[in-house]
Amino acid sequence: MENDLSKQINLGKVVAARLEEVGICSFAELQAIGSKQAFLRLQTVDPGAYLHELMALEGAIQGIRKYSLSPEVKAELKLFLQLSQKNISE
Repeated sequence: MENDLSKQINLGKVVAARLEEVGICSFAELQAIGSKQAFLRLQTVDPGAYLHELMALEGAIQGIRKYSLSPEVKAELKLFLQLSQKNISE
């Protein structure tokens, strides 16, 4: 059964499959968990996950293209990514 994640803006079948792999099986679950926590889960199966994927998750939750996120949100996500990578390397 295909989940509804791949039908969301910014998310395709590959990202949807990875989200499902980490226990996020619906768009409602993604919204409840949030982009940051979902991204941290994705990093457990894809350590190479990067800023554009984090932005895609946030854009999907907001219902907009990742490139349309506000500069403030982009800066917040970039900082989150830097801090999460720092914590992983320590």
